[in-house]
Amino acid sequence: MALYEYVTQEQLAGFDKYKYSAVDTNPLSVYVMHPFWNSVVKFLPTWLAPNLITFTGFMFLVLNFVMLAFYDFNFTASSAGHEHVPSWVWVAAGIFNFLAYTLDGVDGKQARRTNSSTPLGELFDHGLDSWACIFFVATVYSIFGRGESGVNVVTLYYILWVVLFSFILSHWEKYNTGVLFLPWGYDISQVTISLVFFFTAVVGVETWYRPILWNLLYRDFFTFMIIGDKSVSVCVAMKAHRSNTLKHSNLYEAFLPFLSPVLLFVLSTIWVVFSPSNILELQPRVFYLMVGTAFANVTCKLIVCQMSNTRCQALSWLLLPMTAVVLAAVKGVFTNETLLLYLWTAAVILTHVHYGVSVVQQLSKHFNIFAFSLKKPSSD
Repeated sequence: MALYEYVTQEQLAGFDKYKYSAVDTNPLSVYVMHPFWNSVVKFLPTWLAPNLITFTGFMFLVLNFVMLAFYDFNFTASSAGHEHVPSWVWVAAGIFNFLAYTLDGVDGKQARRTNSSTPLGELFDHGLDSWACIFFVATVYSIFGRGESGVNVVTLYYILWVVLFSFILSHWEKYNTGVLFLPWGYDISQVTISLVFFFTAVVGVETWYRPILWNLLYRDFFTFMIIGDKSVSVCVAMKAHRSNTLKHSNLYEAFLPFLSPVLLFVLSTIWVVFSPSNILELQPRVFYLMVGTAFANVTCKLIVCQMSNTRCQALSWLLLPMTAVVLAAVKGVFTNETLLLYLWTAAVILTHVHYGVSVVQQLSKHFNIFAFSLKKPSSD
């Protein structure tokens, strides 16, 4: 029995009819990574469940986040005059990041190889991907940090939102067209991030202090690369919206999935701008984690609607208590703002984990499968 039945009967019926449809035209992915993943998957035992591969890859990203949080909790370790992150940590981060990327690439191939592909596998994969956005961004941020040659925490907050909106854009596109167009930037960024981790281990973070050209610092190149890459994704999505393949001719229905993410952005930005204690400066890592987890919860609900071909929920209920939390913070009702952030972040994480576990249990029961095993449940 699921902890709570978040997926409606209409959505379960929609999952029964679901067919995966995606387009990947990235040369790096098509000509380099897919052949590599095809080779890797042959070494995996046929009893290994694809969802277990997906979850293991995700946990490598969580491990990176926790590891960097231990050595660089406030994103100051890469600044001049501070004790830097040990070189071995950057090596480990590069290895873990590439392992996560590789496992994310082979899980679907393992599913097809073992004839165990299900809509649950895709939902589980993309749901964890939505949560992974925050772990990617926060881990990379430790390379540059928030010092004089780094990126300040407010700028990084908006960069994070560029990444988050870019992710949901792909699934909004599929919600409207039925086809998932995989962004080029994902593969390029994953390979680049792993290489940058290894490079940092060899040359040290001091290398990033120096300008590339004139007064252009690596942090500026980093910011431009992220925003430029995500802008291309926006353009591609807008092109799809103008095509004749839209499933929702009504503009309101077409853009309905953006309502909750935009409200989440507005609420979190109000907290950042009007915080009495400047909470983002005090607790950037925890604030980013809260935003990224809340975003993942909102996005997962869109993915469920997109895959089941049902109408997207207009408003995520999680935003209602968040509104109260933000008001309590900015109005000074809760005087210890850091404690309030920690409590709300814990609540958001627990809520999202509860949602994810419940949906996995519900779909596992519906499809009569185990989420993390290829064995079939008994009919008793």
